[in-house]
Amino acid sequence: MSVEEAIVEKLRHLSPDKRQELLDFADFLATRSASGRPRRSLYGLWSDLQVSVSEEDIAEARREMWGAFPRNDL
Repeated sequence: MSVEEAIVEKLRHLSPDKRQELLDFADFLATRSASGRPRRSLYGLWSDLQVSVSEEDIAEARREMWGAFPRNDL
């Protein structure tokens, strides 16, 4: 039995709403594989904004974000 035949066989046992869900998933897979172009880097997207983020900026943001996070000091 081929993959296509196995899929059709399983499809026959699904309810109409599950069939629609399967169709939506197949569309998603087709769209995902069709857009095989590489993703653009965020650096490229921000290049015209003249944004500069330093290591210290990132460290400060982490301290602010995680500063009040409870710790387990063992």
